[in-house]
Amino acid sequence: MQVIVRDNNVEQAMRALKKKMQREGLFREMRARQAYEKPSDRRVRERAQAIARQRKATRKKMQREGLLPATNRRASAR
Repeated sequence: MQVIVRDNNVEQAMRALKKKMQREGLFREMRARQAYEKPSDRRVRERAQAIARQRKATRKKMQREGLLPATNRRASAR
């Protein structure tokens, strides 16, 4: 992973690095590796993640096809 520091602005480079690491899921992986996870718990978690991914993909597909209204995150955050 690479971040370019412009005009000696280390603060901006650190923010960019954190954002990249967040997008890659590095923080989530580090948190998961902090403690041992039983194989049965791992299977349960992975199955739940797969179901969530499938639901999200189905929801996005239905929104693209016009069967569901697209969610507007900006309006709901206000």
